[in-house]
Amino acid sequence: MKLKICGMNDQENTISISELQPDFLGFIFWNDSKRYCKNVIENIPNDIEKVGVFVDANYNEIVDKIISHKLNFVQLHGEESPDFCLEMKKTNIKVIKAITIDNNFNFNELKYNINCVDYFLFDTKGDLPGGNGTTFDWEILNQYKEDVPYFLSGGIGLDECPKLEKFLKSEVAKNCYAIDINSQFEDEPGIKNKQKIKEFQEKLNQMR
Repeated sequence: MKLKICGMNDQENTISISELQPDFLGFIFWNDSKRYCKNVIENIPNDIEKVGVFVDANYNEIVDKIISHKLNFVQLHGEESPDFCLEMKKTNIKVIKAITIDNNFNFNELKYNINCVDYFLFDTKGDLPGGNGTTFDWEILNQYKEDVPYFLSGGIGLDECPKLEKFLKSEVAKNCYAIDINSQFEDEPGIKNKQKIKEFQEKLNQMR
């Protein structure tokens, strides 16, 4: 099970967290986010994948960020269409499409498939496009029948470890590719607590 740490925006903190060797580090390029990444983060080990998070940004803006930040993935958190996702894939970037979930979500209405995205990211539906800091009922993923692997996101912290271990051992999690963490491991927006992440990482490794 891979680990993505999202919402990085401070050079020193990012380098410190990268010493834990997560699989992915996420950088938010949505101006209204408290974790907006203003500057290029440098000196990240090459074996850590860099994910740029966007909300309804235009194609050229995303491509500019891919180049300037040397991104490996883009995570689209807005109303981006399947055709837009497909155009992004043509740039040879990996595309993660975020889908916000509540108890009334209908997976039959998903417009995206493996042709236009590489991964989904299932997050909790809330007032913001992401980063609302709460979990959704993972049992609803029993209704998910696509072959697209997904990142599990939404308010996951140390307190969720027992529930997460049970989930990952269930048939529901067969397409779960990575766990995405953010606000539950922060000392302040964008600044992650290394010790808490290390503890979570150790627990996650034991769940495999």
